[in-house]
Amino acid sequence: MRQRFLSGALVAISVLHLHAAEEAPAAGLSPFAGDIGNAIWTVAIFVVVVIVLGKFAWGPVLALLQQREAFIHRSLSDAKRDRDEAELRLKEYGAKLQSAQAEAVNIIEGARRDAEQFREELRKKARAEAEGILNNAQRQIQIETARALQQIRHEAADISVAIASKLIQRNLSKEDNQKLIDEALSQLKH
Repeated sequence: MRQRFLSGALVAISVLHLHAAEEAPAAGLSPFAGDIGNAIWTVAIFVVVVIVLGKFAWGPVLALLQQREAFIHRSLSDAKRDRDEAELRLKEYGAKLQSAQAEAVNIIEGARRDAEQFREELRKKARAEAEGILNNAQRQIQIETARALQQIRHEAADISVAIASKLIQRNLSKEDNQKLIDEALSQLKH
């Protein structure tokens, strides 16, 4: 700060000297042309102006510039930090996305396997039920066949008894016997 003040004072003195040299005639109206009192007053006024400007103008301006510089540095560091965080989050998001995609593929494959297993179980169950129904139907057929045969036997026995009783009641000729056998067989067919 002090160095800036001194360099500003030297620049101001140089400017005043050049300005005075342009306005003053060559004969010696320059503050540095030999009149020491005038030179002292000029330097004193210049020092007062520099002090007043330094306190009321340059001080606040420099403070504002330093605040602005600090704000810019803070903003740059915040922006760098935010960019780094954004890149980190982007990488995390990419990793999570890949993980989610892999998990989705695994879920789909698992669902396919489960569906295939369920389909196979349903096929086995349907086959078992069909075989059960077929076995049950075969048993029913066997039972019904056995009943029918039993009934036929009873009816054949009844018919045989009826034929025998008719034969016993009358003495039949060979033709009558044949006729009775044909009638009995025709009754069995119905």
